[in-house]
Amino acid sequence: MMGETTPEHDRATRTTGRTAAGMVWPRIALVAVTITGIALLMYFVQGAREIVAPIFLGLNLMIVAYPLQRLMVARGVPRYLAAAATLVVVLVLITVFFGATGWAVGELLRELPEYNREFNELWVEISAGLTQLGISQTMILDEFRAIGAGSILSLLTPLITNVTGVLAVLVTVVMAVFFLAMDSAGFGRRLDMLLRARPSTHRALTNFAHGVRRYWVVTTTFGLIVAALDVFALAIIDVPLIWVWGVLAFLTNYIPNIGFVIGLVPPALLALLDSGGGAAIAVVITYSVLNFTVQSIIQPKFTGQSVGVTPMVSFLSLMFWYWVLGWLGALLALPATLLLKAFLIDADPTARWMNALISSNPEGEVPAEMLPPAASAPEPGGATDGEDDDAGAAPSSSPASAPGTGERDAL
Repeated sequence: MMGETTPEHDRATRTTGRTAAGMVWPRIALVAVTITGIALLMYFVQGAREIVAPIFLGLNLMIVAYPLQRLMVARGVPRYLAAAATLVVVLVLITVFFGATGWAVGELLRELPEYNREFNELWVEISAGLTQLGISQTMILDEFRAIGAGSILSLLTPLITNVTGVLAVLVTVVMAVFFLAMDSAGFGRRLDMLLRARPSTHRALTNFAHGVRRYWVVTTTFGLIVAALDVFALAIIDVPLIWVWGVLAFLTNYIPNIGFVIGLVPPALLALLDSGGGAAIAVVITYSVLNFTVQSIIQPKFTGQSVGVTPMVSFLSLMFWYWVLGWLGALLALPATLLLKAFLIDADPTARWMNALISSNPEGEVPAEMLPPAASAPEPGGATDGEDDDAGAAPSSSPASAPGTGERDAL
């Protein structure tokens, strides 16, 4: 009769409950151990940021240049000669990057002291306006007496002219690129062995490399577009050092989310000192229209597709990796997030459900059983409406979820 239970049913229920209760604690323990391990790893990385960040930057550069090496090998060039040519290309990119940065900083340091008088006059006008609002001029003078272009220069100089630190980063990047280029000659063979042993890990690393390559290409392309537009607009407004601000706009484009603001403040301030408030407002409006439209609306669509994370995850990764890796972490935030995603989520089939929360394209990265029925095309002669639930309850029987299938095709 309905409602009656047998002793066998009671025993099975108690056994199932004990089994479910026993599975909860190991999962909680596993999560706790994983979080603790990641925290310890990040603590170690933060302590070794001067070494880890330049090496990871060198790895990114080699990933970007690797297709050139693969193309040369395919056309009959010896592997080590192709690796040496790729090394030269990467070294040229490093020289251009650091050379342009050094030139822009030198021009800014040379020009800034010329505006000391204008800067002092600006502070006088600001203090007079605040006095009219009822703020004591004595308080203003006490607060801003030491402020001037010279004092700002003294604050900036230790930050941007730390030659020893920059040279240390440069030497580490060059050494990392050199040894990575030597290893790259046999990297294809190692990936083939990894594919046979761990297809999921091979697919995760391959997707990481493709994502990093697309990210740097997309970001560099949009950086050049933004820099060209800014230089053209600043020339019309007649702001000094337009090429310096162009280089700054290009470099800050590599900083996600807040690079636009960092690239806006210096040219707007110099326009205010050189030509007055009208020119400064024109710079702010121009940057807001050009940079915000390109960097905040158009570029994230391409960047999100290349990196594969949502804008919020991108912003959080910027804050996190800046804390872990310092100023280089702001440039490497998205590639570093993509590396963690590859190892912790994409390489583990049981963890891919997290892509539903962080991926910019969750439909293409979550397991097949998580997709709604409407997302899959109906097969000819398929199940009726009453059979849909049963068909969806056994996703493992589909060819797409068979072990080892899909990874090789995805490559």
